[in-house]
Amino acid sequence: MRPTLYGNRQAVSAGHYLAASSASAILDAGGNAVDAGCCAGMALAVLHPDEVNFAGVAPIMIRLATGKTVTIAGLGHWPRSIPPDIFMREHNGTMPVGVLRTVVPAAPDAWITALRDHGTMSFGEVATSAVSLARDGFAVFEFLHNEIVKHEADYRLWPSNTEIFLPNGRPPAIGERFVQRDLAATIQFMIDEEKAHAAKGRAAGLEAARAAFYKGDIAARIVAFHKEQGGYLSRDDMANFRCHYEEPLRTRWRDFNVVTCGPWCQGPALAQALLMIERAGLKDLAHNSVDYVHILTEVFKGALADREYHYGDPRFVDTQIDKLLSADHVAARVKAVDRARAVPQMPAAILAHPASIALSPSTGPLPDRDPDTSYVCVVDRWGNAFSATPSDGSWRSPVIPGLGIVPSPRGTQSRPDPRHPSGVAPGKRPRLTPNPAIAVRDDGSVVPFGAPGGDSQIQGMLQVFLNVFHFGMDVQEAIEAPRFVSLSFPSSFAPYDYFPGRLAIESRFAPATINELTGRGHEIFPLPDYSRRVSSVEMIVNDASGGFLRAGADPREPAYAIVT
Repeated sequence: MRPTLYGNRQAVSAGHYLAASSASAILDAGGNAVDAGCCAGMALAVLHPDEVNFAGVAPIMIRLATGKTVTIAGLGHWPRSIPPDIFMREHNGTMPVGVLRTVVPAAPDAWITALRDHGTMSFGEVATSAVSLARDGFAVFEFLHNEIVKHEADYRLWPSNTEIFLPNGRPPAIGERFVQRDLAATIQFMIDEEKAHAAKGRAAGLEAARAAFYKGDIAARIVAFHKEQGGYLSRDDMANFRCHYEEPLRTRWRDFNVVTCGPWCQGPALAQALLMIERAGLKDLAHNSVDYVHILTEVFKGALADREYHYGDPRFVDTQIDKLLSADHVAARVKAVDRARAVPQMPAAILAHPASIALSPSTGPLPDRDPDTSYVCVVDRWGNAFSATPSDGSWRSPVIPGLGIVPSPRGTQSRPDPRHPSGVAPGKRPRLTPNPAIAVRDDGSVVPFGAPGGDSQIQGMLQVFLNVFHFGMDVQEAIEAPRFVSLSFPSSFAPYDYFPGRLAIESRFAPATINELTGRGHEIFPLPDYSRRVSSVEMIVNDASGGFLRAGADPREPAYAIVT
């Protein structure tokens, strides 16, 4: 559908073409990959308000030209005062929509932390594009229109959401101008506070922009509204919050170090699945053959089963991540794969895990995909690389009147039962699906890549990575190739639907392949030829051997790449 884009100087790939163009303009103005990535990330919060919120989450990975890689855990924690058993005791083990799902909003601090420590520009310089897009509006695109239509009833739960997402009392039509004036004013207020302190230096200006959100008028309005609605978010939760740098997880695969975030998100499952498929004998499997789809599906089941049994906030949970990625555990998981028959349920745990985990199979069709997440990656002329997966939708919780933001409802990815590894606890973070990644080759090539898509993220990311670096496809070809995703584990989103044996697969696969997969015991759920359910992968390859930057973007959403 599209060509791989080649360039000599710099590259951007992002979940919307206006975010990509905004980031490219920052690079042209002399900014580095961090400046451009933060610009695109904030722009995505305007352009994809169904999936990304300015006050949501923003996990970030940065590979500096010096060779150092850092991750910023742009994920907030539960309010310090929330009762850990509130959902079990008052909501029958469910997590209702609304402010009770709220964790401390992390994205503004994540962007500012990245800019302060690794960027060169001011908050105002990189946020101006987001302000302009929110204030002046942009054309509603098909994906945004469809998501608002799908969740029209949810948006009508709160007048503040209805006002923005159902202007004129209805979902905006494709091609109509979509405006978010309150959001523009909120970001502009942060910019103005930065300017007021600019004489004290760049760092002081950035801190002033941050304080405007976490300590000033914005925080006061967020907390007051949540108190009125019965929420637990406090001024102390906001004022004392800081995103932390967390050690990236490095996994060796052939001549690559594949770098992911830690088990506070699902990133390590990408690494485990990569090790498992290599152990299973990847070199003997033809691309998208019956054997390849079958074995990789069973690999995903094993890796995501371990995610379910063990992953959570490492400050609260012993995730046993070293054991999960050990050669012995990988071998044990691969040994359990039946090459002729699909395991109909999520594989059993191998390592000890909390006994509170219970599986309740779901029946019927798949639920509507939970709106979540976009993605941006950047490589600049100096060789710095940026990878970020901003997220949080706008229909699960109310917009703060007058601010145009939804403080992070990412609590939906915690379990109501506090005994679960990702269960609710004061000060604890949910287990996050967004997981940016960067692969580094021994020859010096650097590959930032990632995707939105909830539980399909690591599955889509791994298939594209293998398409490029095992099957030899060019970047765009690898992205557009047909994909599949397993659903044979509990969803990361409330109400945590579990479809044992279900395999969703794009309809471009040959009918004979689909029939044989059915014969091996997979319950096939057919998808359109190009489906967002299999995630939307973006990738840049800064190829040291060929000397070119190669970039691609997924046509499954309005993602585009720009190179120069």
